[in-house]
Amino acid sequence: MPVIPSVRSRPLTFAPRLRGRIEKHAGMTPPPTHFIPLLDALPRRKTPLLERFAALLEPKTPAQLEAMARESRAVTRRHFGRTMRLFAPLYLSNECVNNCRYCGFSRDNPILRTTLTIEQVVREARHLVTQGFRNVLLVAGEHPRFVSEGYLEECIRAIRDFVPAVGIEVGPMEAPEYERMTRAGAEGLIVYQETYDRAVYADMHTAGPKKDFDWRLACPERGYLGGFRRIGIGALFGLSDWRLEALRLAAHLEHLYKHCWKAVFTVAFPRLRPAAGDFHALTAFPDHALLQTLCAFRLSFPEAGIVMSTRESAVFRDAVAPLGVTLMSAGSHTEPGGYTGAGSDDLHLTVKGRRVELEEKAAQARAEGQFGIADSRPPAEVAARLQALGLDPVWKDWDPAILAA
Repeated sequence: MPVIPSVRSRPLTFAPRLRGRIEKHAGMTPPPTHFIPLLDALPRRKTPLLERFAALLEPKTPAQLEAMARESRAVTRRHFGRTMRLFAPLYLSNECVNNCRYCGFSRDNPILRTTLTIEQVVREARHLVTQGFRNVLLVAGEHPRFVSEGYLEECIRAIRDFVPAVGIEVGPMEAPEYERMTRAGAEGLIVYQETYDRAVYADMHTAGPKKDFDWRLACPERGYLGGFRRIGIGALFGLSDWRLEALRLAAHLEHLYKHCWKAVFTVAFPRLRPAAGDFHALTAFPDHALLQTLCAFRLSFPEAGIVMSTRESAVFRDAVAPLGVTLMSAGSHTEPGGYTGAGSDDLHLTVKGRRVELEEKAAQARAEGQFGIADSRPPAEVAARLQALGLDPVWKDWDPAILAA
């Protein structure tokens, strides 16, 4: 798989309008993004690329969808060969100050919580390395008391010498804070808007800093300013009409390609999964719609990475893997300490932002996960299945030594 040079290896340059806005709003104020008026104009006004994308999302017959899948597979082979990058999420903490109705970590859910120590993070990461992973995504809820910038930097530094590719999926930050993450050794940033429907977003996020739609929307650009070479975006499907959600996500990706062109991008379409709080999907997003969305993105953005996580079943993942997917997680756990049991000695509740000790704890008690996993196969089994499908599992495709000169 071709190595993409890091944006940290050369000075960052931006379109004059974007650069001026960023300079004007330097410091602790989030730089506005001129994607906002483009987003708000959808679906009435679309670029030529988005017109073609929207046409790909129109209702298709089974024969038409099969033709899309064949073309998507051919385009993927042309740009990515048979490679499939494998990664694993490593959850640091399930503490959170946000109320997100669909999320198991939502602050009002009475779940068992914990935050791993640095030593426990290293233990979890070394376990993943023994399974073959060299690409690890650090994930945490948003809670400044438990998950501060200094803590995240320490986690990154503690594993960067034996995990070549470290990504983060945490609460939004300012560009200077993101720069500290990249200096510590992180090279990937994942931030999903959840939903691009403003009304639904407001209804889903009832408390906490995540309520600010525009602040979150500008996250990828701030991460680009901070030096991330790999940026992932996505939407959580099941909250709004899937065609409109996909169109808005495509518009965001098109915008980032134009204005953050030195980074490489990935896109994901996760479906809602069971979680604490017992939230149910508001809209349908069946298998055929997910397949059509995947193919539409591959045909419209041939060089974008497409992610398929263990939210999806083994049968579905195996079916779509050759048709456009380029990154897959495997053997995932969505709770802190899920791989080794680390952190289970410090379980507690958090009520109104304060830690509350447990009066008693079951011997096998674990911290609550963010959502339920559908594909529980171990990593080696996933890799073997990919090989049987004619694909090449890639555990490592990046090393900081590339930039050593």
